[in-house]
Amino acid sequence: MKVIVFGATGMVGQGVLRESLLAKDVDSVISVGRSPTGVRHAKLREVPLTDFTDLSPIEDDLKGADACFYCLGVSSVGMSEADYTRISYDFPLAAARTLKGLNPQLTFVYVSGAGTDRDGRQMWQRVKGRAEAEIIELLPNGYAFRPGLIIPTHGAAPRPRWAKVGYAVGAPLMRLFDRVAPKYSTSSDRLARAMLRAARGGFHTHIIQGEDLR
Repeated sequence: MKVIVFGATGMVGQGVLRESLLAKDVDSVISVGRSPTGVRHAKLREVPLTDFTDLSPIEDDLKGADACFYCLGVSSVGMSEADYTRISYDFPLAAARTLKGLNPQLTFVYVSGAGTDRDGRQMWQRVKGRAEAEIIELLPNGYAFRPGLIIPTHGAAPRPRWAKVGYAVGAPLMRLFDRVAPKYSTSSDRLARAMLRAARGGFHTHIIQGEDLR
């Protein structure tokens, strides 16, 4: 199986990259991003991309892929709706459309978030909700994953410094929350394995909630 990972330097992407490289049925991993991952592995090839709305320069690298794990994302805090839409809607839809043209049966997993709702009151809910709906409509094997609290494992960490500090300080509370409310939490490795499960055989629904990610 050949898989593509967008956003492999983020916390979720780090987990997905690790589990994909460990998986015996994954022969090749293509990491698409602006920054190098720093990982060296015989299965891994990194493909730089600067404009995520135009994947034509790297189409040859994407050919033959069986699955795409789209982990690229940002917090909406302090962002305008236009800027957030560009990253959380325009970018993943450009990837989904390009990959559909290369393999209509490809599995495309879009990492969304708990509470996503295209008719929601908050801007981020609506933007991600639109992206979810259009990806699922576009690809028969399109999925939207909606994790709640994600506990980093195996060295995975968020990129922003403030987030790293927050996760470090809050680690004991996160572990407690994971025990008392497992429906609303997962870990970066469990999330990654669930994404690989989608690529292997799929889920019973196209929108995957927290309880399905354990």
